[in-house]
Parts: sequence; structure tokens; C-alpha cells
Amino acid sequence: MHVNHGLMRKGESEQVIDVFKNQMDANLVYVDATDRFLGKLVDVAEPETKRKIIGAEFIHVFEEEARKVGNEVSFLAQGTIYPDILESKDGVKAHHNVGGLPDDLQFELCEPVKLLYKDEVRVVGRELGLPENMVERQPFPGPGLGVRCLGAITRDRLEALREADAIVREEIDKAGLTIWQYFAVVPDFRATGVRDGKRAYDWPCIIRCINTVDVITAEVPELDWALLKRTTARITAEVPGICRVCYDLTPKPVGTVEWE
Repeated sequence: MHVNHGLMRKGESEQVIDVFKNQMDANLVYVDATDRFLGKLVDVAEPETKRKIIGAEFIHVFEEEARKVGNEVSFLAQGTIYPDILESKDGVKAHHNVGGLPDDLQFELCEPVKLLYKDEVRVVGRELGLPENMVERQPFPGPGLGVRCLGAITRDRLEALREADAIVREEIDKAGLTIWQYFAVVPDFRATGVRDGKRAYDWPCIIRCINTVDVITAEVPELDWALLKRTTARITAEVPGICRVCYDLTPKPVGTVEWE
């Protein structure tokens, strides 16, 4: 079952459907719950509260949809990995997969890779014969763009983030770079800029790139200046509502991978 909470990256649900239905011939149930999730998140700005709302609502939708297919759904599988557990234990963040499930969960919880690091999970994936585009898929948090659209989520800013993120991923992919994770962030404040020769008061976009092995520590790669300029030019020209682009130089553990 794939629940689209409206916080997916551009083309994400389509890719999930293609892999499971067309490549793996799985009996996939697709649920578009965008309006339901975004309705729950109106005016919610605090990061931990957002994570808990998204996690709890996901379980509710999963349970409701599971009842529609009778007794065919017995397990809730989660992609929890060991760094999720470590960060939650140390209080860095309340990970959506760790400690966020209801006590009366109607399914048997299955977390097959919870004691593995990300690089080890990819080894397992290849041994299982999974498609390479799935094995090397960019890490993406359960709350999705909800933790990259900072503060209270609005549909217009969420859409700007989705488009900017797609440009970041497209340009880095075209450059042929090997970077562990890269994405865009759009905060909930505005800055003065210029668009079409006139004053604009729009959002900035932050590009985040990291290289890591275990996700416990991470370094920031030095991107080519021409790549940064090209990406900036595209975002400011193609994405309504964004007037500035910044590059996050903060390594981990000084900062976390995600902004929220």
C-alpha cells in the first residue's frame, strides 16, 4: 500500500507505482490522501508536532484502507534504520518510525533493517535483486517535504519547494556527480529580490547536499561554481515565489541532515 500524503517529491508517487506495479508485479493499493494530511497540518509550525501529526495520520489512513481489503493486510512494514534509533534515543529528533506508533496498532510491526546502516541496507537490497534505481534511491524521510517546507505548511510554498527540489535533483544528476543526498528546503520567511525588473518579496531556497557512509556524521561537498549558478538561475526563473538561492555548508553533527 502506498499512501500519498501530499508531501511527496515531484514524480515520487509515479515512481513508486511504476516500481511495484510494473517492475515487481506487486498488488499495490494506491491512496491519495493529500487533502486529508494538509488539512491536519494547517497552521502547525512546530517541527516535532508536524512529524507526530503526519505519522499518526499515516497509521489511521493505513488502517482504514486495510479494512477495505479484509484480512489481506497483516503487517505494517517500516524502513527504520539504525541511525533513526540512535538520533531518537539521543533526543536529536523524534523520528517518525521510532516511538510514534499507537499502542493499539492493529498490525504486526515489521522492521527488517532497523539494526543496519544505510550502506548496509543497500547491500541487502542488491542481494535481494531489487532494481538499482530503488537501491540507490535518494533517502527521503517519512514526513516527506513536510520537514523541508519549514514552519506552517502552505500549498503555494509546498509547490514552490517541490519544483525547486526537482530542479536541484535534475541539475546534479545531469552533472554526473556522486553525492549521497541532495535536496531543497524552503523556509517560512521572505527576502527582497528582483523579478522582471521589479521589486519582489519572495521566499529563499536552500540547497542541502551531504556525503556520508553511516549518516552519523556527514560532510558537505564542494559543488562546482557553474553548477550552483546554473541551478540558481533555473530556480529563480522557473519557480514562482522564490527569489534567492543559498547553499548550506553545515556538516553533521554540527547540524542535522534535515532542517526540521
